[in-house]
Amino acid sequence: MGNSATPADLKPLRQRIDELDERIVELLNDRARVVVEVGKLKRHDESPIYAPDREQAVLDRVRRLNQGPLPDSALAAVWRELMSGSFALERPLRIGYLGPPGSFSHLAARRQFGVSVGYEDVASIRDVFAALTRDHVDLGLAPIENSAHGGIGETLDAFLESPARVCAEVLVAVRHNLLANCPLDKITRVYSKPEAMTQCRAWLDTHLPQAERVASGSTSKAAEIVATEPAAAAVASELAAEIYGVDIVRANIEDNPDNVTRFFVIAPQSARATGTDKTAVMFTTAHAAGALANVLDVLREHDLNLTHIDKRPSKRVNWEYYFFVEFEGHESQDKVADAIEAARSHCLHLTVLGSFPAARDVL
Repeated sequence: MGNSATPADLKPLRQRIDELDERIVELLNDRARVVVEVGKLKRHDESPIYAPDREQAVLDRVRRLNQGPLPDSALAAVWRELMSGSFALERPLRIGYLGPPGSFSHLAARRQFGVSVGYEDVASIRDVFAALTRDHVDLGLAPIENSAHGGIGETLDAFLESPARVCAEVLVAVRHNLLANCPLDKITRVYSKPEAMTQCRAWLDTHLPQAERVASGSTSKAAEIVATEPAAAAVASELAAEIYGVDIVRANIEDNPDNVTRFFVIAPQSARATGTDKTAVMFTTAHAAGALANVLDVLREHDLNLTHIDKRPSKRVNWEYYFFVEFEGHESQDKVADAIEAARSHCLHLTVLGSFPAARDVL
């Protein structure tokens, strides 16, 4: 007890914090005034408000400037919110995502774009693409793959029908929580989307072996149900807990703590080059031996590192497939442009989906 801090000890330190806070607020508003001028110039030449290359450059510079003790991840989170406020000053953005509110896609969008932009929830991934095409939103967020379960077919299919371009990727850790407005030992029923329930099976088997498990259309819907149902719980996000007013009884109950979902940010145009980029293409080949290998050989011959490959049925001809491939490099680079043109000679159809900065952090 003799070593505990007293009010007298804390007073000068708290006074110093207050003084620093005043300076920080002043500097942030100085920065905001410059942002307003940037917004005027962008509106004049119709430049996009969200520039992933600039975002990457700003965050990289913050990391380089950081001397601690705050970790880079903490400063990056602060700057993402700062940039979110900047978007609102330049021109309010609307982000489309797979709803309902409180979904994992909503959480991912909030972590990427912050709380100062507008959000539009839609009923399906295809509707995210449609909302962008119809100018109902400025940007869309769509899941492309999960580290444990692979590619998201609905997103891949949507690219077949949409002119949307990929301008950024977002990596988000999958964190599930048990939400309820009663103690753990009073829970008799658990609601959630089947995929989320599966990802928490071991925890639920151990801690709620007798509870009935009920499938819901989404984790958000599960949270909405348990907000008014006694003795019920939901497996859902922390954002769903906040939106629907349900307590987090246990956090991080997922069986695999390393599970990550990757999202694409879709826009009318690609991002400018940053030096650490990826390019995504989709193509279909002739139904002939070695056709896919010929395309992949082109990438190898041009020294392009393949980072992802997936396939989907074309839905037009039986046994015809579209291939989705990502590799390092930007479409503006000569070797990438040359490789794409060389690959076309082995394809019935090839479309560049976009070039975008490689994600640095898991949010």
